[in-house]
Amino acid sequence: MEKQQTQEKLPGLDAGAEAQPTAPQGSGRPRVARICLPVPLYRAFDYSVPGAESLPEAELEAAPVVGGRVAVRFAHRPMIGICTALDPADAFADPSPIEHAIDTVPLLDAHHLALAAWLADYYHYPLGEVLAAMIPAEARKGSAAEIALETAWRIRPDQAAMVQRAIREEGAASLGLGRAKAQFALLQTLNENGPLSRAAIAELGYSAAVLKALAATEWVETLSWRPKPVPPPPEPALLLTSEQATAVAAIQSGLGQFGAFLLDGVTGSGKTEVYLRALHSALADGGQALILVPEIGLTPQTVRRVQARFTDVVALHSAMNDAERWQAWLKCAQGDARILIGTRSACFASFSDLRMIIVDEEHDPSFKQQDGLRYSARDFAVVRARQEGIPVVLGSATPSLESLHNAALGRYTTLTLRERPGAAELPTLRLLDIRGHTLEEGISPQLFHVMRRHLADGGQVLTFINRRGFAPTLMCPQCGWIADCRDCDARMTLHARPEHLRCHHCGARRPPARHCEGCGHDELVPVGQGTQRAEQGLAEFFPDTPVLRIDRDVTRSQRQLAAQLDAVLEGGPMILVGTQMLAKGHHFPNVTLVAVLGADGGFFSADFRAPERMAQTIMQVAGRAGRAERAGEVWIQTYQPEHPLLQRLVKSGYGEFAQSELNARAAAEMPPTRPMALIRADATHPEEGMAFLQSLKPRLAGVEAYGPAPAPIQRISNRFRHQLMVLADDRRTLRRALLGVRDQSAPRNVRWSIDVDPYDAF
Repeated sequence: MEKQQTQEKLPGLDAGAEAQPTAPQGSGRPRVARICLPVPLYRAFDYSVPGAESLPEAELEAAPVVGGRVAVRFAHRPMIGICTALDPADAFADPSPIEHAIDTVPLLDAHHLALAAWLADYYHYPLGEVLAAMIPAEARKGSAAEIALETAWRIRPDQAAMVQRAIREEGAASLGLGRAKAQFALLQTLNENGPLSRAAIAELGYSAAVLKALAATEWVETLSWRPKPVPPPPEPALLLTSEQATAVAAIQSGLGQFGAFLLDGVTGSGKTEVYLRALHSALADGGQALILVPEIGLTPQTVRRVQARFTDVVALHSAMNDAERWQAWLKCAQGDARILIGTRSACFASFSDLRMIIVDEEHDPSFKQQDGLRYSARDFAVVRARQEGIPVVLGSATPSLESLHNAALGRYTTLTLRERPGAAELPTLRLLDIRGHTLEEGISPQLFHVMRRHLADGGQVLTFINRRGFAPTLMCPQCGWIADCRDCDARMTLHARPEHLRCHHCGARRPPARHCEGCGHDELVPVGQGTQRAEQGLAEFFPDTPVLRIDRDVTRSQRQLAAQLDAVLEGGPMILVGTQMLAKGHHFPNVTLVAVLGADGGFFSADFRAPERMAQTIMQVAGRAGRAERAGEVWIQTYQPEHPLLQRLVKSGYGEFAQSELNARAAAEMPPTRPMALIRADATHPEEGMAFLQSLKPRLAGVEAYGPAPAPIQRISNRFRHQLMVLADDRRTLRRALLGVRDQSAPRNVRWSIDVDPYDAF
């Protein structure tokens, strides 16, 4: 088993462990390679290097390297692992031979191996599976670590003089392009910029037909090339606010050393501009930067602004195919890309000269992996920044309580942006008491009146409802029967166009029942409100106003979302209906009214994190209003207008709300003041998972263990779920307790996992 040296301190968290990879011992040719394999075992495996003693010096590069991939056989199956040590002192006496080394240079450097060891130790996950999660799928398949050459077009060298003379003096007619103005313009572009790839030519506005026609002439030729990184252009002469300038100066002064900055800025305060200015300094002299975003498709404007300001930007996210992700990863690792913009897993990417990490919308739950290696990309970004000695910027208009807690303890430096640039003002928040009111498609008469006023004034209205589908359930009004999922302890959601019932937990679908399964009644009614129902109702009430719905049921790709956002930005009166997709990072300059249709659920959930999440959602979606010269309003429908948390949020703002929640968490001795882990188990029979978790409790020394208890939704996909909540006074104690149970074997029908710092606690 791999030896690990631990260190009981972790920036951004209370404590943790950091491990260093075993270094090669002795000199000469390696005889034994220690390999971590993607198997659920907390150990590494030793393999011999065939012919090591007689291998000629010229062929030593064929031997394994620490941090490189190695092909082996494990349990009679071919497998690819990562070499973490050569000739360890405690090597196995009679190891099996490796098949071959894939990499001649390390794919993962010493920093990566140390970070992988920290992840394995902190999240109690096998190191081999951690290493597999840190590299792209193509790397796990054994693909060569080579950047693919691009096809590019350039002016033929033997025709360059004639082309340049035509551009300067004679014009397009001298080249036979008198009527082909677009081809001549592209020729001028190639003359000014040198070789350009198909993607670059398309970005400049030239169609494939124009390129094809020009390629058929004698003036251009193709070549295979690898574009070289270029320095960032000069900073634009944009005037920063005093708060923005202070934030930029603080981040820039931290370059070259570790520092965690919490950029706490209200929506529309210009956090992205702060990122861009700080990045410009980090990229000088060949530096690189990583920008993490919650979901690449939901933050298109951030991506566009970065790409508009800088060159050599690549993306890394799940919408890309395996080959594209591998190439993006390699471009960062080999220095061909300056900026990587990516979702959660991009935090593992390799860089040749990483100088800054930015985590945008750091509070977002998407940064927490919910299965497999249950890591937090935000927390890992802080750990990585410390490991690499670089600054990390965590930005949000509604910072997580964990980040606010770390800032209060002095671990993070807080930078605040409380004003919107220019004439834009923060919107006014109002509570709308709907007790005793008759709602039409979930909307009160007063809210309809406010909508009409804003639309008549030429504004746009954003209607937020955090439920997809037409209605949350289908019910019989006679006997109360409800359409439940047959495989889960959950209700089926009614969807329209096409009409069907869908379980949002297991994905099961079926046609809606025409008769009650309980009493046979033939008039079933949809109960509750979803985005489809709101869209239908608003279209009926405002027949002359476009109604645009944005949720995962209609927005399945970045292209679809971009087309919808372009329609919004055209500026005419419009009603937007959507879920949290509308709350994340969008700039809607013409939205003057935000209507929140359901704000009560989060304040009555059993999950202690639910009020925080609800407040963040409300403030994020509220921030879409009043972002230009026109003032904005936010109306929040509620059946509980006197609720103290809702009152505090509306009257005092998110900062006061968050401080109140932190005080409540401290009084209850809950995270972030105390560390937590959940041990989860699921099985085909409810008693199996419960019994297994019960058997773990005596082994959890020095901590408080609550449960085991059924999960809030106990049955999903016909598996029964239970959980054991573990609380400790400090990270060291929690880690020791979990070390005592992580190697336990469960019955065959039981699957179990450890989730450190769980996001969904109930």
